[in-house]
Amino acid sequence: MTSLVILVAVALFLFAGSFFSKRRFGLLGLALAAGYVLSGLWQDTAELMVSMTGLVPSGVVSQFIATLILILLPPTLLLFHGYAYKSITGRLVGSALFTVLALAFLAGPMSKALVLDGIGAQAFQWILGNASLIIGIGVMAAVFDVFFSKPARIGSRREK
Repeated sequence: MTSLVILVAVALFLFAGSFFSKRRFGLLGLALAAGYVLSGLWQDTAELMVSMTGLVPSGVVSQFIATLILILLPPTLLLFHGYAYKSITGRLVGSALFTVLALAFLAGPMSKALVLDGIGAQAFQWILGNASLIIGIGVMAAVFDVFFSKPARIGSRREK
């Protein structure tokens, strides 16, 4: 039950951050993908740095925190800059898509750091079983959102 509460709390935090910042899903989704790539490249170094702070013991917990920081740092930085939704419907849909994509990226590291039990274990297993599909569709949707977020300006520009 505890793992389900943590999963829901993380989902609500991600949704709220995305919703209240009004940022478009495409930019945040691609930032999540960039963070995931960075976590694969720098996880050992980041884990060492997290362990050196002395706030958490080295091992699975410091590895999880390092991975969490590396995955969520790029979209967190972009919450303060970028294209924004103008309608509440766009914000709701974009925030929901961002939350689902972020949970797909974070489910693996979270499942290693948490003791999975009951319904929480089933939720994590479903997310982990479908993570490749969710990530593939989510990244493609993010690319399309970025592509259509601002039309190219074609018209009368003076060339200097």
